[in-house]
Amino acid sequence: MDYPFRNPTALEPPPEWAELRQACPVAPIRLPSGDEALVLTRYDDVKQVLSDPRFTRELSAADAPRITANESGGVFGASELNMTGEEHRAWRQLLGRAFTAKRVTAMQPRIQAMAERLVEEMVARGQPADLVSGVGFPLPVWAICDLLGVPDSDRDRFAYWSDTMLSLTRFSQEEIDAAQAEFDAYLIALVEAKRAEPGDDLVSELLSIVEGLDGRLTEQLMLGTAKGLLVAGHETTANMIGKMMAMLLSDRSRWEALLADRALIRPAVEEVLRYDANPGFGMPRYLSEEVEVGGTVLPKGTTVVCSMGAANRDERQFEQAGVMRLDRSPNTHVAFGVGPHSCVGQALARTELQTVLRVLLERLPTLELAVPAEALARREGLVVGGLEQVPVRW
Repeated sequence: MDYPFRNPTALEPPPEWAELRQACPVAPIRLPSGDEALVLTRYDDVKQVLSDPRFTRELSAADAPRITANESGGVFGASELNMTGEEHRAWRQLLGRAFTAKRVTAMQPRIQAMAERLVEEMVARGQPADLVSGVGFPLPVWAICDLLGVPDSDRDRFAYWSDTMLSLTRFSQEEIDAAQAEFDAYLIALVEAKRAEPGDDLVSELLSIVEGLDGRLTEQLMLGTAKGLLVAGHETTANMIGKMMAMLLSDRSRWEALLADRALIRPAVEEVLRYDANPGFGMPRYLSEEVEVGGTVLPKGTTVVCSMGAANRDERQFEQAGVMRLDRSPNTHVAFGVGPHSCVGQALARTELQTVLRVLLERLPTLELAVPAEALARREGLVVGGLEQVPVRW
């Protein structure tokens, strides 16, 4: 089977998810590179693998399959993003000291003000409008630039760098290498500028924490941190805003329920994350030793892809898994991963999604899709799933 699987429409899950969960939860697949791996589709198996330190991110091992034909510089080839063991734990601890809930909470009013501004500008341009380009993409880039202390004027460059890192088939190796060299040079200059003149931002804070480290390690930490935040914090959230609105507007009763009760915003965001039929590639893991998963013994050197989207539709874990329930509680989805590599920016992502939803409910209560839901087109060729456009009117 070729992987990633194809969706029948942009908001419907691939039929293979249910088929494999039922009949073959550890299934052989052919990756975009042509190499072979295994895909996991059941909730318990995905959670086991993502929580087990024997399943590593060492995708550069000699016997590991290549995910894409052009590995270098992409999200699966970037060495800064593939730290393991003690090195990774130290990095997460360091980042946790700087990337606090307090910092994200303090950003919320600025995120809301930016969301309101973007919606006002979209309304001023007239309808129909595209929610993806009007709100979905500008907001998370702005938030990451705000977090890192990057000038707002550089956000378009950040968006391009992010796209190249998340390429499966969209960019050539030459384009990826050039963009990443540019990004690295930009970040190194940013670190030097913050060292000379610290500000109230994440880079300055990290620099104050790692003051005792040698320069090369500091540089690597900063590159890894900035790249990780850009990938996790920009592209995934940007795409999720578009998908969230498409899901909520594709069934008018969902939008009406939110208009009637704002307390549903928080659980609705969690349910949108769980219900996402097009989350992207999934999490690849390389086995450093033999392990049993889902009743199958997997030899050392195996690479598995954890399909969080399939796991989030597992009936064994979620009652009426195929139904979107805005008040679902508890909702133990794995959209942000689990274990030591779970998304470090998930608090920021949740804040952005909840804020955008609240602003749109307040400002545009009559919002609706301007095209049939089945006409929405997927973004192709990237590691993360998304929609090309979400045309709306109000």
